[in-house]
Amino acid sequence: MRSGLRGLLFPGQRELHFYNEKQSRRKLLLSRLVESGARVDIYRTSCRQGEERARQEGLSRLTEDLLDLDGHRLVFDSRQNRDQFDAQTIRRVLNKRPGESLLVYEHVDSVDEPLLWLADMAAWCHGAGGDWARRVAPMIGSVIRLDWP
Repeated sequence: MRSGLRGLLFPGQRELHFYNEKQSRRKLLLSRLVESGARVDIYRTSCRQGEERARQEGLSRLTEDLLDLDGHRLVFDSRQNRDQFDAQTIRRVLNKRPGESLLVYEHVDSVDEPLLWLADMAAWCHGAGGDWARRVAPMIGSVIRLDWP
């Protein structure tokens, strides 16, 4: 999957970031990813009480879910000085379940991890709604809604 994603780059392009792509290219990229069989789960919540709080609520749930699935690795696009908030949330969840997991986590530059591009594209399309949400639907495994009953 990583090499396939790198193969979609233009010469000199370092990463795929959906926001920066033209509409025709977005459609091409998305169709290639859907054909690849990629799957993305989306954790969705409201930012009414702040973006960081929403992120940490989603991250807490994601970490719990990964522990339930015996997940081993979690990789994030680095947000530099805000990475510490993610680390605190993950440690809090892991401390509630000591000895249950070999889960490791890290923050990297998205240039270095093409699978992060997949998440960016899926989230962008899902959030855009309309035709984009329809196009990305085959890639979406689950939408976990944290702010709905």
